[in-house]
Amino acid sequence: MSAIKADRKLEDHLPSDHTMYASSVSLLYSILIFSIYFPSLATEFLFNGFKEAANLSLHDSALITSNGALQLTNDSESQIGHAFFPDQVLMLHNQSALPTALSFSTTFVFDIITVNGTGGNGLAFVIAPSEALPGAQAGQFLGLFGDKNNGNSSNHLFAIEFDTVKAIGPFMDPDDNHVGVDINNLQSNVSKPAAYYRDDHKTVIVDLLSGQPIQAWVDYNGATNILNVTIAPLQIPKPGHPLISHTIDLSPIFKEYMYVGFSASTGRLTSYHYILGWSFSTNGVAPSLDPIKLPLPTIKRETSPTSKADILKTALISSIVTIILVVLVICVFRYIRKEAMLSEKLEDWELDYPQRFPYKELFKATKGFKEMELLGSGGFGQVYRGILRRSGEQVAIKKISSNSKQGVREFIAEISSLGKMRHRNVVQLQGWCKRNEVLLLVYEFMPNGSLDTFLFDEKKSRELNWNQRYKILKDIAFGILYLHEEWEQVVIHRDIKSNNVLLDADMNGRLGDFGLARLYEHGKNPHSTLVVGTLGYIAPELSYACKATTSSDVFAYGILLFEVACGRRPIEPSASSRELVLKDWVRECHMRENLLEVVDPRLHGCYVKEEMELVLKLGLLCSQSIPEVRPTMREVTQYLNGNDSLRDDIALVFSKNDSLDLNFQLMYTSSYGGTSSGSSVPGREMLKS
Repeated sequence: MSAIKADRKLEDHLPSDHTMYASSVSLLYSILIFSIYFPSLATEFLFNGFKEAANLSLHDSALITSNGALQLTNDSESQIGHAFFPDQVLMLHNQSALPTALSFSTTFVFDIITVNGTGGNGLAFVIAPSEALPGAQAGQFLGLFGDKNNGNSSNHLFAIEFDTVKAIGPFMDPDDNHVGVDINNLQSNVSKPAAYYRDDHKTVIVDLLSGQPIQAWVDYNGATNILNVTIAPLQIPKPGHPLISHTIDLSPIFKEYMYVGFSASTGRLTSYHYILGWSFSTNGVAPSLDPIKLPLPTIKRETSPTSKADILKTALISSIVTIILVVLVICVFRYIRKEAMLSEKLEDWELDYPQRFPYKELFKATKGFKEMELLGSGGFGQVYRGILRRSGEQVAIKKISSNSKQGVREFIAEISSLGKMRHRNVVQLQGWCKRNEVLLLVYEFMPNGSLDTFLFDEKKSRELNWNQRYKILKDIAFGILYLHEEWEQVVIHRDIKSNNVLLDADMNGRLGDFGLARLYEHGKNPHSTLVVGTLGYIAPELSYACKATTSSDVFAYGILLFEVACGRRPIEPSASSRELVLKDWVRECHMRENLLEVVDPRLHGCYVKEEMELVLKLGLLCSQSIPEVRPTMREVTQYLNGNDSLRDDIALVFSKNDSLDLNFQLMYTSSYGGTSSGSSVPGREMLKS
């Protein structure tokens, strides 16, 4: 190890002969030129390791290890390490009109060692006006600048950076393994990927994070303003061609006296940054380093001051890894459990029917049938909003629970057939799913919900005027007509009510929910079945005939007419005995020739009187106790479309005593034993006689 500082005096270069004036002038001119490029005070030193260099100025995390290496940082996050030669170095000759930066040469060996294979952020050779670098920050700033002074010309700082992280922001680093020339700014004037040139001019990449010692040479010629930067692995002699050769005048950058040294930093990524040897000269080429004398860092790297921190860090990492593994195992377990929960075993016959949705898809579409996706519920199940992942389509999914497998196969067969229906006033049934005892029906989504909501929700009831109500009734009549007469089979809905009247985006009425529907061929009689439906809408003949017919759908539609016109439910337990059953109240008001008494008061009289009377009388006609007295849905649509002769027909029917309805019921049950609608029973012709 040696450190040499040489002083040279200007007078040592003066000639001894002063007799000839011309020679003196020429000599003085030579001395002037010499003084510019070879100043009187030169600095030169050599450190083959730093074991005896206790006079280096060390700052922040920098330290000299026990074997003599200069360690700038360890593997702690967000560190800065500074080390400077303790004396100022003359770097600028300013005794002439044009200040001139002096030539200098330096060579050093550095080693960057990582612990976990990723390193940060790099180190730099620095020439600065002060050992204290104001505002210096760790991480991508390399301990040179901060976000407040980066790029300021007042920094007067020159650096050669060896950067191992591609910085974000304005620095425009080419990659995470490069060498750059920095002037007052971390956005390098010039930068190149770390490499050296062989004698055959082929490029060999140098990995700054290889963990092997790397030697760097920095040479600046003050006369030509040429800056050369060269690097190579320690065992390679200095290449003949520099990595960077850049023309730059350092005179505006340097002050007369500067400090030379090193800076390094870490961020979230960490590295041990070492300087193993260093020489510097402003009087020619820097002295050569002796590789044999250089202290190579060991794996322990003098970590005793931070060993506890390392232990804590290792424990923390182990804990984190353990937690991650536990979470991963839990996630895998939950995934397997969820997949098992969503699995389904199909019966052979289920494969015969189209339009089947996998249960897993419907489960995910409704977010697991979450309550927040529930649109409504009733006696036969709940309806959920869902989004099909394969198409992104929004649908309504009705979930029906059943404790019996009896008739499920026939039910699925009918549902599959109903999926073929297409009518503007019928909600399209898109498909079905069966899983264990649960049946799921998938319908197209109606954004405005059900008519029931608009009739009985205090806020929404104000949004539904009479014109809209009347159009919705006509829409539903055409939908039922399609089911009864116009589709390939006769479809008996069996649950017509305001809750199953759905409204699309344009408030058009559409009949939905075919969970109770039954089909039979045109011209044939329906089979006997269980009495199903909603109390108040069930036709009286079902209690003894047990055969749902198109006429029983007409009865339910008649109750719907009352519901829309009167704005109340078919049975109102809180009402007086006179108004308890809506059908009976309307009939009584009609007998007293005060039919409009039943009109929904929330309409505030804003309706067409003729249309209102038509709806109420048509409701009475449809809800007659004798099925044969009720009109067909085709006749109902003709009434609603305003056929005058049919209006007169209604008036004729209700000019008779309403007690005929009870007489017909008695006659029907005693004389005909509850025969089907095809039997010859006195009908509306008797009412007209």
